Amino acid sequence: MSTSTPRSSRKSSPLNLAIPERLRPGIEIVRRLREAGWETYLVGGVVRDLLLGRPPVDLDIATAAPADRVAALFDRTVPVGVQFGVVAVVLDGHPYQVATFRREGPYLNGRRPSYVENGSARDDVCRRDFTVNALLYDPFTGEIIDHVGGRADLADRCIRTVGPPAERFAEDRLRLLRAVRLAAELQFTIEPGTRAALSDLAPTITGVSAERIRDELVRLLVAPDGADGVLLMAATGLLGAFLHEVAALASQPPPHADGPALDALDHACRVLRCLRPRRPELAVAALLCGLPDAAAAGEVCRRLRFPTVERREVTNLVREFQRLSGGDHLSAADARRVQHQGIAEGLLGLLRAHLEAAGGDSAAYLRAAGVLAAHAGSAAEPDRLITGDDLIAIGYVPGPAFSVILCAVEEARARGEVATAESARAWIRRHFPAGTARPPVEPA
Repeated sequence: MSTSTPRSSRKSSPLNLAIPERLRPGIEIVRRLREAGWETYLVGGVVRDLLLGRPPVDLDIATAAPADRVAALFDRTVPVGVQFGVVAVVLDGHPYQVATFRREGPYLNGRRPSYVENGSARDDVCRRDFTVNALLYDPFTGEIIDHVGGRADLADRCIRTVGPPAERFAEDRLRLLRAVRLAAELQFTIEPGTRAALSDLAPTITGVSAERIRDELVRLLVAPDGADGVLLMAATGLLGAFLHEVAALASQPPPHADGPALDALDHACRVLRCLRPRRPELAVAALLCGLPDAAAAGEVCRRLRFPTVERREVTNLVREFQRLSGGDHLSAADARRVQHQGIAEGLLGLLRAHLEAAGGDSAAYLRAAGVLAAHAGSAAEPDRLITGDDLIAIGYVPGPAFSVILCAVEEARARGEVATAESARAWIRRHFPAGTARPPVEPA
């Protein structure tokens, strides 16, 4: 099958796809646009998921109506991208994205087109990323309109770009990661021509913002085939381009030489497969647990701009897990610290998945679970090592920086870097010279 040209346009035999009740107001939007004389369809992921029998997360609408005409037909709309012909119509308290059919000019910055103009339904789907996301559905006639061969690719369970893959990836380099994420979510393969272009262009992912990479990575890790997605990223060079520390695990021995894993990256993926439930922070921690220490995990989270609370949870999970998986027994003091951090359940989940992946027995898990259960009510916050008065006494000027410094000290205490007021004062002088509010070098 060709990867460079869309396959012929065709309409399917009518299908009655079951729209979930919570998304039914979106059909009312289609009806009103149709009655006003505008060609209008459901488009994208909702059509793909309905054809696969998956519950759609949301419902997107494509129409010939310009944005101002859409806004005139409904009482409440929100301009979310008027320059691209996109508005959100709010019905029953839920926003539904409505986009005007458009064609686009060349992409000049790896993210946005040089110009956008009104186009036809065919123009609109031919600018989209992957064929399985480029299907149109008429909910009143039941027709599926397929200009790019998306239904055949759904049947073949493969991810293919609309048109030449190098062009599609160059337009928005996040599509490199999105292809892998979509394959992991749908449990599809990536078509050979698309995969070859992905490998060739993998280094360009570094031109994408850290926040966009982070969001796609998290969605990939919690997907049904998230572990296979990680291995695919490693095989294509995508992982090494933005997570070189994790990619390097492929050249390191697994944490248990007698276990089934081929290398440390393979073990991390086995842990990810065994993880239940697969919460985002827990899945990220599972991927990063093979790094040298929690500081390395924290640095990855900082580089990908994880929010502070999430970064702290991942870092704490990695730190406590490495202690346990390294053979340390969980002491009463450890249990109180873990309870205070609020990670007891996640830590046990990581340990259970690790032991299952390594083919070990459950003795370590049962010991840790017993100690944590015995101290379940002992999560009271310990007294601070340093107070604001102490900072003033050692020469710092009161101000907003105080809260940053005091919080950083407590995080260093949780990492085991300081244990007394004296060591805390020395740590502060090293990391916050002259009372500045710079975050410390080590991750939280």
